Amino acid sequence: MAKQVYEKFDAGQVTDDMLAEASLLFNDNYGIWGKDAAILGPFAKPGSRVRLSKDRLRGQYLPDGAACSYVRVTVDGHLAGNAFACRWLFNGKTVCWITQLVVKYDFRERGLASGLLNQLREDDDDIYGLISSHPAACMAAAKVFGNSINLVNLDFIRKYAEAVMKVSPIRYVKDAKLCGSLFDPGDTSGRISSVDTNFFVDHAEPMDALAWVRQEFDWPLGELLEGNEFVIILEVRRRSRSRSRSASRALSLSK
Repeated sequence: MAKQVYEKFDAGQVTDDMLAEASLLFNDNYGIWGKDAAILGPFAKPGSRVRLSKDRLRGQYLPDGAACSYVRVTVDGHLAGNAFACRWLFNGKTVCWITQLVVKYDFRERGLASGLLNQLREDDDDIYGLISSHPAACMAAAKVFGNSINLVNLDFIRKYAEAVMKVSPIRYVKDAKLCGSLFDPGDTSGRISSVDTNFFVDHAEPMDALAWVRQEFDWPLGELLEGNEFVIILEVRRRSRSRSRSASRALSLSK
């Protein structure tokens, strides 16, 4: 049986060698640029792989002064998947936002995505968020941080998405433009809960996955348009928690 090992690191513990390995995982497994990507510049050649260097990974996903973390899973000693997350405060509540989730093609559909997200959970988290063009990532987040994709509270997303995202230290989250009928009743595109990130990654694989998901589940986030991604925000429900621990966590995030 293959040996799976999960490891979690705070931003300051992430080395350049770790990021170089994460960069290679991303470049080989994230996706390819779509047909409209050329408008972004010569680096986004349609049909070529979307790439991130280790320096851009650090700058975009582990920015200075932000409470970020990184988790990875190895299978028999080889990197099989990883995830980045960032935490910030919103109205006294701790937001944990999954900023990247990548699993190697050969290791998908083995529960590794859920395993990575479980490693990111902390007792004092109040809200979880994710922007992704892939339905599998949204479903994994809904399963780990909520109950299931069928039970996502769209009204919570409608009420709080803009305010939660605007205070994010992660620029692509802060600058993302909300779109879909959840935020604009006049939107007739079929989108429900999406963001316009102007990120023209090819949607062939996500669309195939969405077609399969809709055969099995009541998909709540609507259609996926070019340059758009889904946005899902989940509220943690708990009976009680230690006030002192919560205060300590809030203090550390505000430093």
